[in-house]
Order: sequence, then structure tokens, then C-alpha cells
Amino acid sequence: MTSVTEKVGKYRWTIAALLLFATTVNYMDRNVIGFLKDYFCSPEGFGWSSTEFSTLTSVFTAFYAGFTLVAGWIIDKIGTKVGLAISLVVWSVAGIASSLMGKSLIAHSIARSIFGAGEAGNFPASIKTVAEWFPKKERALATGVFNSGSNIGAMICAIFVPWCLLTWASGSEFLGSLHGWQMAFIITGVIGFLWLIFWSIFYSTPKKMLEKGKLGQAEYDYIHSDKDEPKEDDDAANHGQKISWGKMLGYRQTWSFVVGKFLTDGIWWFLLFWLPTYVKQQFCVGLSPAETAQRVMISNFVVFGIAIIGSVYGGSIPMSFMNKGWAAYKARMTSMLLIAVAPLSLLLTQTMAGFGIVYGIAIICIAGAAHQAWSANLFTTVSDMFPKKAVGTVTGIGAAFGGLGGVAVQQIAGRLEDHYRAIGVGLAKAQGLIQETAQIPLDKIKIDNLKEVVVSPQALDHAKELISSNVSTAYGIMFGVCAFAYLLAFLCMKLLVPKHKPITDL
Repeated sequence: MTSVTEKVGKYRWTIAALLLFATTVNYMDRNVIGFLKDYFCSPEGFGWSSTEFSTLTSVFTAFYAGFTLVAGWIIDKIGTKVGLAISLVVWSVAGIASSLMGKSLIAHSIARSIFGAGEAGNFPASIKTVAEWFPKKERALATGVFNSGSNIGAMICAIFVPWCLLTWASGSEFLGSLHGWQMAFIITGVIGFLWLIFWSIFYSTPKKMLEKGKLGQAEYDYIHSDKDEPKEDDDAANHGQKISWGKMLGYRQTWSFVVGKFLTDGIWWFLLFWLPTYVKQQFCVGLSPAETAQRVMISNFVVFGIAIIGSVYGGSIPMSFMNKGWAAYKARMTSMLLIAVAPLSLLLTQTMAGFGIVYGIAIICIAGAAHQAWSANLFTTVSDMFPKKAVGTVTGIGAAFGGLGGVAVQQIAGRLEDHYRAIGVGLAKAQGLIQETAQIPLDKIKIDNLKEVVVSPQALDHAKELISSNVSTAYGIMFGVCAFAYLLAFLCMKLLVPKHKPITDL
């Protein structure tokens, strides 16, 4: 052991920065599709319905969910350095390939399924890396730091994707053939390969970095300072013996994490893929395309920017309790209970939206920040209860069920939007405001093509209002579902694991 007076280094935060970079790239690539929804579902774009779009995002989420099981196990076997690198290469190549899929829903679904399989490795590898490089008191904060990349990636997309659509619109294609939506996929996919350079140079296990002289002994000892955690060799934790999923599913601690992910992950998927459309439907009726794009960009940028604060600050809450002498699990769960209350504000979203976009977006900001704070702590419960060699496997199992929850939420959102839009269209027709045509039947009528089906120019605004108000009802229902998800998840987790009981028999 080193002298207590020797200064502890900060190389572990370099590792956290690498994970932040990877997660930012991950969510840039993932969130491109959310900002392309309105283009894909417009008559000028692909002409898809919201249900068809939800099918595409559900295919991605389902493959993401299924492959997290495999990814977590593989990463526990081959280690985080190789595992995360392979994961990034797969999702980056698949993201670029999406630009070649044309308007075919089937072709895009195939590309997004491969993309989802690749992205599945990011969080199991990142959580395992945090467990290897940080003591328990810092793990939620480190997780919050790297997890804020999910917000940074979304913020970049909020500006970058609309810019691509405007820069390379029809008639201004890149090299005369690549449209804006294609360039969005290509550019975000290429950026990931830059990360590989830094990852290969700066990452290895703490033991190997100590041997190379890049990690000080004081910091190495600090990383391994948890007295209640079984001592594991870093290399053994990175290339451990096979741990069966069946055995892991026999632990209540696994199911506590699984339930927490299943009930709350879908809320974040909903924000990622549907927030741009919500802003357009709720706050942009009657605006020009340029004004609409500006509102969508700014509002999404603000929501995901504020969520960064939740991610980092939420990760620091349990550390403040632990510094007062609280046990890790008590500090973690108390923090999560406090965080779970905040999303109840979503019940006021549509009411506050009636006062203007600033008020509606402010409520969504609270919920987004709360989710990221919740997520930072939820991930860390795994390393609180399981040895490092099992962290990747358990995280993968939880992420798989979280993905299934995401599929359910997206399917509900897509069908609700189409259902309530159809109600609005039906009311507009019943009042003699619109008339379907051979080219645009009732089920294809949207705000974007209303001008082509209204019976007179004077009827346009009234028809828009009828459709928009009904679509708003669909989002009101979704916000209600989101509001209670976290308290329900917390209750289920406490019922499964009332007291801290770490797993010691693996």
C-alpha cells in the first residue's frame, strides 16, 4: 500500500472521458432516425405512417435488446477493450449502410437491425469499465459522466440533422446524388472511427496501465479501496469464467435491475424518437418550414442539454450521502426515490404547453434530467451487488429487457398518434373541411399535405387545429404513462431487494 500522503491521480477520469466520447457517438448514430421521422413520414420524403416508423424503431430496439444478452456475455469473456471496439465498428458500418436503403421499410429495418446488434455492446462494456476503474462511491458519478454522452449526441443531432436536410435538399444533393438524410447517416457513422484511435492508445485494465507506468500506485489502490467488495484480479475480471444466464436469472438482484430497466428505458426511447414530432405537432402548426425546423432544433437542444445536468448531478447525489457515512446501497436507493418523484411533473405537460412552448418544454426538461439521473444510479446498482466479472452479463440482461420495454412504448406511441390523427381527420371530414382524393386517401392525410385536400383555403387553419389537437391527446396519454413509470420501478425494485445483499457465490 502507498503512503496516505501520496496524491491520488486522475487517470480514471481519462477512461470516463473515453466512455463519454463513445456514448456520444453511440447516441449521435442512434438519434439520427428520430430527427428524420418527419421527413420519412412526409409526402415529400418516404410517405410512411407513424406506425410504419414505429415499426422501424421497434426493429432496431428489439435487435438491440436481444443482442445485449450476447454482448454482455461476450464482453465478460473477451474484455472491454476489444468488445467495445468491435461493437462500435459494427454499428458505425451499419449506420453508414442505412444511407443506401432508399425508401424501403424492409431494407431500412435490415440495416437498423444490424445497427442495433452493434450498439448493444456499448452500455455493458461501459458499465463494466466503470466497475473496473472506479470505487463504489464514484461509480454513479462516473456513470453519469459517460451517460451524459447520450444527451450530447442527441443535442448534436438536434442541430446537425436538420442542417443536413436543408443543405442537401432536393436539387442540392451532395455530389449530385446524396440527399440530406443520407449524409446525416454517413457523417455520423464515420465519426465513430476517430474514437477507435484514442481507445486503442489510452485504454487498458488498471493493472496493465500500472505496469506501463501510466497509472500511479496511489490511484490503483484507491480504485481497489472498497472493503466490502471481493478482491478480483483485473485481467480475471476482464476474461473471467463463463457465467450462465440461467444462474444470473436466479438472483432477485438481477430481477431488481431488470424490472428497473424494463419499466423506465422506454421513456428515454420515447423522448429520443418522438420528441421532435411532438414539438412540431404541438407548437409549430401554421409556421413555415424554416420556423418549424428552428423550433424543433432549439427545443430538442435545450431538453437534452438540461438532461446532462441530471446525468452528472444525479450521479453525485449518492456520493454526498456516502460521504456522510451512509452505506452504498442505502445512499443509492434513497437517491433513486428522490429522483423518481420528479417525472410526475409530466402530468402537467399538456396543461403547461397551453401557455406556450417555453412552459411545455420546461416540464419535459425536468423529466429528461430526472431520467438521466435515475439511469446513472440504476446502472450502478449492478456493480453494487455483483462481482466485476459478472457486471457485463447482468447489464446485458437488464439492457435486453429495457429494450423490450422500449419496443412496447414505441409501438404504443406510434399507434396512439395514428389513431388520434385519424379521429381528427374524421372530424375535419365530417365538418366538410376536407375531401379525400384518389392520390391522398383518408389514412394518408396529415398536416403536411392538408393544403391538397381542404375544400377551400379558409378551411385550412380549422382543419389543422382539429388534427393537431387530437394528436396532442395521444401525447398527453404517453406523458401520463411516463410520469408514473419511475415510482413503479422503484417500488418493484425494493420489493425484490429490500436490503443490500451482494452476490458472493459466483
